[in-house]
Amino acid sequence: MTRDIAVVGGGLAGLLLARVLQERGIRVKVYEADASRTARSQGGMLDMHEDTGQTALRMAGLHDGFKGLIHEGGQAIRVLDQHGTVLLDRPDDGQGGRPEVRRGDLRDLLLNSLHPDTVQWGAKLATVTSLGGGRHALHFVNGSVVHADWVVGADGAWSKVRPIVSSSVPQYAGLTYVETWLSNADLNHGASARAAGRGAMFALAPGQGIFTHREPNDIVHAYIAMQRDAAWLEGLQKENPETVVSRMLAEFAGWAPELTHFMAGADGPPVIRPIYSLPLDHTWAPTPGITLIGDAAHLRPPAGDGANLAMLDAAELGHAIADQPDRMNEAVASFEARMFERSATAAQDGIEGMQALLGEDAPHSVLKFFFQP
Repeated sequence: MTRDIAVVGGGLAGLLLARVLQERGIRVKVYEADASRTARSQGGMLDMHEDTGQTALRMAGLHDGFKGLIHEGGQAIRVLDQHGTVLLDRPDDGQGGRPEVRRGDLRDLLLNSLHPDTVQWGAKLATVTSLGGGRHALHFVNGSVVHADWVVGADGAWSKVRPIVSSSVPQYAGLTYVETWLSNADLNHGASARAAGRGAMFALAPGQGIFTHREPNDIVHAYIAMQRDAAWLEGLQKENPETVVSRMLAEFAGWAPELTHFMAGADGPPVIRPIYSLPLDHTWAPTPGITLIGDAAHLRPPAGDGANLAMLDAAELGHAIADQPDRMNEAVASFEARMFERSATAAQDGIEGMQALLGEDAPHSVLKFFFQP
C-alpha cells in the first residue's frame, strides 16, 4: 500500500528519517519552516556517539560520508577549575568513539542524500487536525493545507505536532546557557584559546560553568552555564547585550581572566538559551497515523546525546515503517515502546551527568563520573 508520509521538521532527525524511507522505497515529504537550507546558521559541533548517532548513520547508508566530515583532534578534553587550573588534559587519540563534526556539515550530508524537492522550505506549521481513520491535515501559517496518511513530528522542543498525542509542554529546567564565540581565537584571544585547547573544555564550579568547543577555522564556541531560577532568567532576558555581559561577569567574579574573556571578549552579542525539558517519563498512547521523534518526543537538558538519540529514533522508525508498511500502527507502537525505554534511561544518565558537571563537588565530580574507572 502506498502511503503519504509527512515529516514536520527538517533538522537532523527529520532529514535522516526521510533518507531511510527513500532508501526503502517509501514516499515522504519534509516540511521545514526555514525559508531555505541557508536561511540560518546550523550551530556548532556535535560529537557523534558510536552506539547511537553513528549507528543511525550506518542504518541510513551514510557512515562513509560522515567519516569525511570528522574534525580531527575534536575528541580532546580539558577540565579546569574556576581559577584556570588544569585538572585533566586528555588528547584526542582517535579511540574515543565520539568524533566531532559540524552540525551544518552533517545536515548538508543528509540534504544532499535526498531526492530533489523532498524538503518543502518555508512551510511553518500552525496546527494539525485529525481527519479520522488515522489521517491528518497539516495547516501551515501561509494558509496551505496538506493531508497525510502518517505524520511524524520531528519539530523540536516547541512541537506543533505534539499536542495531538500529548498534553505535556516543556518546562524551564532551572538552567540557562549563554552562547558566545571567539573568532580568530589563536591570533586574537591567545590565553583563552590556550585554555580551551583543541577539543572540548569544561571549566566548572558548583552551579556554573563554561563549556567550549574548538571549531574549524580557528573559532572557539562557548556556552556559559548557570543554574538559576525563572525570575532570574526573566530579568536577564529583558537586558540589552552589554548588560547581559556585565551580569554574567558579576556572576563569574573571581574566575580566571582567560575564562571570563569568553564573555568580556566575545565576538558579537551573547545569545541567551534557557534550557527546557519535558517530563522525564514522557510517553503517550499509540495514536494511529502520528508519532514524534527527537526533542519533540523527549526533550531533555543537554547531556551530549540529544542529536544522537534523535537520529537513532529516525533510523529505527524509518526501518520499522518500511519493514511493515501494511501494519504501520503496530510497527510504530512497537518503535515507540523502545524509544520510551531508551529515552528514560538517557534522561537518568543526563541527570547524573549534569549533577557531576554543576553539582556541589564540581569540578572534581566530573573527573570521578566521566574519567575514572
